[in-house]
Amino acid sequence: MSDKAVTHAGFCAIIGAPNAGKSTLTNRLVGQKVAIVTHKVQTTRFPVRGVAQIGAAQVVIVDTPGIFVAKRRLDRAMVKAAWGGAEDADAIVHLIDASAWVAEHEGQTSGAQRHSIEDDQRVIRQLKDAGKRAILALNKIDLFPHDRVLPVMAKLNGEGVYEEIFMISAEKGDGVGKLAAAIAARMPESDALYPPDQVADVPMRVLAAEVTREKLMLRLHQELPYQLTVETESWEERKDGSVRVQQVIIVGRDGHKAMVLGKGGALIKEIGRQARVELTEMLERPVHLFLFVKVDERWQEKRENYSGFGLEFDV
Repeated sequence: MSDKAVTHAGFCAIIGAPNAGKSTLTNRLVGQKVAIVTHKVQTTRFPVRGVAQIGAAQVVIVDTPGIFVAKRRLDRAMVKAAWGGAEDADAIVHLIDASAWVAEHEGQTSGAQRHSIEDDQRVIRQLKDAGKRAILALNKIDLFPHDRVLPVMAKLNGEGVYEEIFMISAEKGDGVGKLAAAIAARMPESDALYPPDQVADVPMRVLAAEVTREKLMLRLHQELPYQLTVETESWEERKDGSVRVQQVIIVGRDGHKAMVLGKGGALIKEIGRQARVELTEMLERPVHLFLFVKVDERWQEKRENYSGFGLEFDV
């Protein structure tokens, strides 16, 4: 981050396989949380724009959904949004989980790592087909000695789609400064696109719903996190400076509603507490959060549930 006057500004799309660490890198570059992060794949559902100032460059970081083989309508819309975020960007960062590629080189891949590598290879093919060049960021290099990634760097460099390669740890911050400088160097001359104090181009109602969904994803298991969504129904500014927020958690089945509520309503109460604490810190004022759960078996097939997030329904 920098206090320098902005002389360059533009967009940088971060693309890659699910769970490569795109949201963690976005938050690291921006300097505060603008994208939710969980250990589960497909956490990010729509492009989140974080605003970072790197030297004299204002960089709008577009954190995109993971690129994977999409079958359901929501998945197809997410992948389309990811590529859409990259099409008009001034810089593209292809973020790869280096630990998966190192494991493959050493003949020790797990099933999840093989899927991640297949998704990376799909991104490489599409970059070639589109005639686009990208910055390669090999993430999670804090998990192994750096010399073990050298054969992977050579292999990926041979693909011919990368302008520069960086080894980073988005979680620890290692190498991110050099990557940030390379991104900033690609921004065109321009006045600032956003006010200097703005860190995200996401409506607060949407970000608040995402915070609650993050807490749900961290607590729920298996398929359920992907079968629910959260909407902010009302946002009321109070005279005492606090805000009253009412959100609805939409699930696809009655059985899922019981799981979200928990025994005696204990789980949803704890989810509400965690989300309220984080929102209070983000807004720097008291937040009164009220959560409700409703069942809608067809929520993933309703057009209005896509347009609010900038996703295409007809994909």
